Amino acid sequence: MPDAAADSRGPLAGLLVADFSRILAGPYATMLLADLGAEVVKVEAPGGDDTRSWQPPVRDGISTYYLAVNRNKRSIALDLKEPKDLAAAQELARRADVVLENFKPGGLARFGLDYDTVAASNPRVVYASISGFGSGPKGAVLPGYDLIVQAISGLMSLTGDPDGEPFRAGISVFDVMAGLHATIGVLSALNARHETGRGQHVEVNLLSSALSGLVNQSSAYVAGGVVPLRMGNSHPSLFPYEPLPCSDGELIITAGNNGQFRRLTEVLGVPELADDERFDQNEKRTANREDLRPLLVERLRTRTKLEWFRDIIAAGVPCGPINTIDSGVAFAEDIGLDPVVTVGDIPTVRNPITFSETQASYRLPPPELDEHGAELRRWLTDEERSA
Repeated sequence: MPDAAADSRGPLAGLLVADFSRILAGPYATMLLADLGAEVVKVEAPGGDDTRSWQPPVRDGISTYYLAVNRNKRSIALDLKEPKDLAAAQELARRADVVLENFKPGGLARFGLDYDTVAASNPRVVYASISGFGSGPKGAVLPGYDLIVQAISGLMSLTGDPDGEPFRAGISVFDVMAGLHATIGVLSALNARHETGRGQHVEVNLLSSALSGLVNQSSAYVAGGVVPLRMGNSHPSLFPYEPLPCSDGELIITAGNNGQFRRLTEVLGVPELADDERFDQNEKRTANREDLRPLLVERLRTRTKLEWFRDIIAAGVPCGPINTIDSGVAFAEDIGLDPVVTVGDIPTVRNPITFSETQASYRLPPPELDEHGAELRRWLTDEERSA
């Protein structure tokens, strides 16, 4: 493999990932692998990853959507209908430790890049496929867009005002979740390969990720026979666990157990509420939330949200202001999380995982289309290296 911009000594150093994915779920997964040291080759169609054109916003004319999930990769543009480009793609898959793709299920078979064909010449390959609804005959024909999965899974029925219309989440939450599940699957299969010497096919789909990620809400139906519905910002099983108004705006307050609730009442100057038989247990507070809420709000409205935030946090009760993204980044900086790293001249959000010995690294900025095509083509046609 051509030398990286800087040596990688991350926990996945030495692994080669052939990334045949685009948009979000796949590129997010491969960026995480790249951050942890893997060498990732991003294979793009001649027109490039779709997100290159998803604008605005932009930085220096480049889509910030694309920039979000493509650092630490090398780009090669290949037209799989052209014999030389197809041969290069097949050779890359033959050399790779990991192949990751999110084509329509079965879509790569006509190019000899499906799991069975790749594994025949590369039995150690861990081949990960991400789809919308699985590879079964009924799911494979369905388009796999995050918004559709948010609707079909039931998430949108849970999001929004109880008397209003359903809303999508503010991000493509199930694309991100599927990307995380794909990463877990790849790492698990690599670990199994240490024992067996063989790779395997890892499959992830957005709907399964969604139903798993709905956790307590999907469990409410599966285990309890209850179909949950929209509650706005309220929680079905906890109170207080929502925004509550102060004198100048709302503050999120989450008293998740009896001890936290008692400390909250003490800070608010109404300690008697903790012993009120209507509120002395979580299930009672949840059942009687309409009685409890105005009693808390009456006290909270006497001061600003920042004043209450400082005192409530000091008492050991979780709470926080409702920030915009800029304030959220600033808060992370203020508490020392260093959320932004600059790769080349591109600011990006730091990988969220820290290690005591093998840290994530930031070697390459998100690549231009086919930026590394020439050197990668030379490498892939090097007969000595391909033997």
